[in-house]
Amino acid sequence: MLSSFLKLLFLKLEFTQFVNLTMVVQTNLPILYSFRRCPYAIRARLAIEASGVMVELREILLRDKPVQMTSISEKATVPVLVLPDGKFLDESLDIIYWALEQNDPQNLLLIERQQDISQLILKNDSQFKLKLDKYKYAVRSPEKSVQEHRAECEFFLMELEERLMSNSYLLGAQLSVADIAIFPFIRQFASVDTNWFDASQFVFLRSWLRSCVESSAFERIMKKYIPWKQGLDKVIVYL
Repeated sequence: MLSSFLKLLFLKLEFTQFVNLTMVVQTNLPILYSFRRCPYAIRARLAIEASGVMVELREILLRDKPVQMTSISEKATVPVLVLPDGKFLDESLDIIYWALEQNDPQNLLLIERQQDISQLILKNDSQFKLKLDKYKYAVRSPEKSVQEHRAECEFFLMELEERLMSNSYLLGAQLSVADIAIFPFIRQFASVDTNWFDASQFVFLRSWLRSCVESSAFERIMKKYIPWKQGLDKVIVYL
């Protein structure tokens, strides 16, 4: 019996050492400040999920941003990724490329198509995003009707539609950074008036959006978490 007791004791000590070691490793993980519904944060989480990089996820409330985040980034907007060496990234595209440079098993970067990818994302992030905000918050831009604001968004939707007429994804037969960087904003557009979007001419765009939203990756990164506060247990995720 004594021998059995000693074996159990040693096993317990080894397990305790493993747990403590794991906790030490986890404290050195990158920290991602995020807001579940933000399209910029969504695309950053998608890239991290695709890379398989482990991070500590800190879900925040936009109306109650933690000082731990705002003291790091003057922008005080999500996402913010704090690296173990103290450096930080507070642009979603920087986080996307950082994650995929660590590991890109799906070849989302498509290095040979980087110019095309950059141009398409730039068009989304500059021209389309500005018009999308006016459509979403049309009451703040009364110089035009909701319909007029929506029509100004359609130039970009049509470009995407034409790309998807002959391809499964925006750059061809393969999912790329362009898809994960742009689809959260198309999702926002569609949600403004789902009846209009569902009946619109954008047949291939709807199919592409549906496949993105119904993907297992999107389901994983949209899991709900309690907003982070100092002292709460860490949420360690691959996303």
